Formats: sequence, structure tokens, C-alpha cells
Amino acid sequence: MKVLLDAGALIAIERDDRRLVALIKLARRNGAVLMSTTGVVAQVWRGGSRQALLARAIPTIEIRPFLLDDAKRAGELLGAADTSDVIDAALILLATPGDQIVTSDLDDMVHLGSVRSVAVTVTHV
Repeated sequence: MKVLLDAGALIAIERDDRRLVALIKLARRNGAVLMSTTGVVAQVWRGGSRQALLARAIPTIEIRPFLLDDAKRAGELLGAADTSDVIDAALILLATPGDQIVTSDLDDMVHLGSVRSVAVTVTHV
């Protein structure tokens, strides 16, 4: 199982959100892989000492690149879903049935997951 982290989840890590920290600990205890995309990192990374928590967390998260084939698949999904957030589409494309997505964009992720027909749990942060 994977726990997919969107920008809202990475921001919560950076803010030391206790609820998210507990969710991540539980996921790791259950053998889940934490995963995100390079686009999600780009959305939140600003550098500097104020992101020390995030900087320490990133090496523990499998960060997937967003390549040309991924971009095409994301565009097709966005067209089918009639939405426009490329980064959300890239993240949902990593999902397989049973995965969990941790997001601040609950409605968008539920919609994209439904259009893609992948059964995932979506958790709001």
C-alpha cells in the first residue's frame, strides 16, 4: 500500500501537524510506502531554514519524476474529468486500489479518483 502526499500534506509536515505525523507513523508501522511527485515538491519548496522539517522528511518519501508520458496521461485524465490541476492528476495517476491519498484538495482528489476508477481512501489535512 502507498500513502500519496499532495502539497497540503507536505505543508502539514513542514508545520509539524500532529495529526499528519501520527498518520505517517501508523502508515509506516503498517508497511506503507510514502510517495509523492516532483511537481508536488515544486509546489511547496521554498528553501531556507523554515522548511527544515520538510527537508528532513523528503528523503523518507519516494518522490516520483513527472515525465512526458506522465504528462500525456495527466492531460487525458484532466480532459476526462473536466478539471485543470496537473499536479493533482499526476498524483492520482500513481494510485492503485487500496492506496491512501492525503490532501488538502479533498473534492478534487475524490473526483479525479472517480473518473480514473481507482478505489482509494482520500484523507483531508
